[in-house]
Parts: sequence; C-alpha cells; structure tokens
Amino acid sequence: IGTAVRQKQLYVKGHPLRQQALEEIGFRWSGNATLGWLDVCHAAAIYSQMHGRVLNPPLQFVVPSPPTPDSELDGPWPWPERLWGLKLGQRLKDVRVKGAYLKGPDAHIRKAQLDNLGFVWTPKRGRRKRS
Repeated sequence: IGTAVRQKQLYVKGHPLRQQALEEIGFRWSGNATLGWLDVCHAAAIYSQMHGRVLNPPLQFVVPSPPTPDSELDGPWPWPERLWGLKLGQRLKDVRVKGAYLKGPDAHIRKAQLDNLGFVWTPKRGRRKRS
C-alpha cells in the first residue's frame, strides 16, 4: 500500500488529516529503498560471516527467528529481530538479475560492499547439494 500511496497520493489528496496521520506513524513519502538496502546489507554481512565470507544463500533462504528457548545454541542468536523473515535469498537474486539496489549515486558503494562480503555474482547453475 505504501508504494501506491506514494505514487498516486490519492488517499491523501485533499485530505490533510490523512497525510498527517500517516506521517505521525512514520510513513515516508520518499520511499524506503535506503532502509531496505541497509537491512539487506546487514543480513548479508551476518550470512557472510556465518558462511566463511561467502555470500551465496539459496533462493529460498529467509532470515530465521530464534529457535525455541529450550534449543541449544553455540552462542548468542546472530539475527536481530528486525531482520527475521527477510527473504535474503530472493533479494540477492534480485540484485544479480535485476540490478536491485544498484542504481543511483550509491551503486558503486553498494557493489563494493557486496564484493567485500564475498558476494557470488555468477553462481554455478543447477541444484545445490544438501548438507
């Protein structure tokens, strides 16, 4: 809904109280591409660190929420709550295929960030072996 409101602004046109109410709950009129990139980059950094500085998650990889309290962990849970449910595999596929997040003045910085995390720009084709 956010994209539709930003693009058309039909919901708020002629309704200043609606616009004010949206702004009071944190609605951003300029979109959230930067915030989205920060989440992707943060999740990518954690994934990379957990996988020997190789950033090539399977397409279906979604940032997990912590296991049940009675599960044993080898340390603190690495994923912050705000990232739980982030479809990191799909987002990084979109980077490869569509150039998502790689447009505009920060494109070269974002490419360098991914390179530093060990991003695999051209993954091998075929099914992965399950480990």
